[in-house]
Amino acid sequence: MKGLELSEKYYYEHGADMIRENFADFEQYLAIGLVGSGSECFGYDDEISTDHDFEPGFCIFLPDEDLVDSRTEFLLERAYSKLPKEFMGYQRSKINPVGGNRHGVIRMSDFFEAKTGSKNGDIPLNAWFYISEQFLLEATNGKIFCDNLGRMTQIREKLSYMPEDIRLKKLAGNLLIMAQAGQYNYSRCIKRGETAGAQLAVCEFVNAALRSVFLLNKKYIPYYKWAFRALKDLSVLSDLHNDLEYLISSGNTESEAIEKQRITENIAAAVIRELFSQNITRSECKELERHAYSVNDKIKNSEIRNLNILYAV
Repeated sequence: MKGLELSEKYYYEHGADMIRENFADFEQYLAIGLVGSGSECFGYDDEISTDHDFEPGFCIFLPDEDLVDSRTEFLLERAYSKLPKEFMGYQRSKINPVGGNRHGVIRMSDFFEAKTGSKNGDIPLNAWFYISEQFLLEATNGKIFCDNLGRMTQIREKLSYMPEDIRLKKLAGNLLIMAQAGQYNYSRCIKRGETAGAQLAVCEFVNAALRSVFLLNKKYIPYYKWAFRALKDLSVLSDLHNDLEYLISSGNTESEAIEKQRITENIAAAVIRELFSQNITRSECKELERHAYSVNDKIKNSEIRNLNILYAV
């Protein structure tokens, strides 16, 4: 069973009654769900995932103390800790009886500040450059089972995706890295017989390509080990998965190098077509470097546009 499904069933079979019977006066202020770290919050969990941090549990998100005071928070923690220790064959963790950072009682402001630096989802434009997309995704992933006050949902909507000028700046920088690493440095390393340098160039190209594809989909890129898994679910350019995997999993013999250069150009061409589809480039060139600067020119905020093109990568 998927962790998100397990969490929701556990809440509705045990948590909902506990809250309704013991905290009826505060139920209207609570948001309940499973959000944050862990593969189960992304829907990526499998049998291997159950070897650690996998248990029946959910999050009870509280607003500030003007609505739910610290004593009620303490009582909620105690009540949560007394919920059944076993559910559908899975055991609750014995390490932290009140749930800890992944499950249990959590202040909304603490949760969002830890992930984004903002308690309420209001982020200054330039600050978006310094927040990891992984953490932004952890703040907006999973599922909220109920949100009677609506505050949790409102904050998640503010964080649902980065501002357009930030997206374009990140995209421009990653396109330039794709050009330098894949369309230029890889072949030069191969000609010099520097296969280690060539493979590093490939890795730089693939990493930048992955980030570019997620940016073109207007989706946050997850933690690196889930990037290829998440790529399959994207609506745009998900078909690049196999080619990108080949680039980093193959060697650099003469025949492989020729094939890698062919694949690199095909990936570049696919990305360029999508840039035109989104009307964020004007260049007619096959070289991604020209398109990187063309995308940068589309940035409306002059201060962000005039930053070094690699500023956001």
